[in-house]
Amino acid sequence: MDLLLPHPGTGDLHPSPVPPGTGWPGDPSRPRTPRAAAPEDVIRLAGSARTLDQLDARVAVCQACPRLVAWRESVAETKRAAFADQPYWGRPAPGWGDPHPRALIVGLAPAAHGANRTGRIFTGDRSGDWLYAALHRAGLASQPTSVHAADGLQLHGVRITAPVHCAPPDNQPSTLEKATCAPWLDREITLVERDLESLLALGGIGWAQAIGAARRLGWTVPRPAPKFGHGAEATLITARGKEIRLVGCYHVSQQNTFTGRLTETMLDEVIARL
Repeated sequence: MDLLLPHPGTGDLHPSPVPPGTGWPGDPSRPRTPRAAAPEDVIRLAGSARTLDQLDARVAVCQACPRLVAWRESVAETKRAAFADQPYWGRPAPGWGDPHPRALIVGLAPAAHGANRTGRIFTGDRSGDWLYAALHRAGLASQPTSVHAADGLQLHGVRITAPVHCAPPDNQPSTLEKATCAPWLDREITLVERDLESLLALGGIGWAQAIGAARRLGWTVPRPAPKFGHGAEATLITARGKEIRLVGCYHVSQQNTFTGRLTETMLDEVIARL
């Protein structure tokens, strides 16, 4: 029998990884949610998702990338010593936030002991500490911390997602894994496009994936392709003629925040432009 451990917020017992529909806070999936087992399944299931809730549910049970499935579940089983008394989510982390966002933040991928543990993107790690504190300072988050999926945090006018939804080894998804996950991002952008005014890309990969999604969706992208940089901005035009601002920001990784490459002031300045 799988070892059951208490969720740090609810106290409910769960195995690691957590099966869908078993009471994990914020879990959008159910046992019968259709699961992608190959890239062609991702294309089909993403394209047919009618709502964000349906999309998130399908993302959260995706099994299309064997290397990522094996890695995320291995991490969930072995755990980090500091979290050995907690269950790990161990599944893809879907986007989350305001269902009618004017800004969509695009990161990279879940952290092995962050979102892969908590089930909520940018939650339970130092990168999330920086991001949510900044969103709170800007009035876009109800509190400055994001500890676990039952902590009551709410976002206002903002949704956060990632071009890769599973924690990758060494934080480096492969080219194939990014391509396999891309239809999820494309559909997510389509579902929020009506309210969307801006995209905030965290890091060069987030920037490149946002531009790639725009092109796949038939949006007009400046040529030559705009280059990533902190504070860089480009105007994308949707297939319906709506202008969307793409804003670049250094990723809130420990490497950037510890070294001072990204400061709180720098982060606040780009978030103020959303």
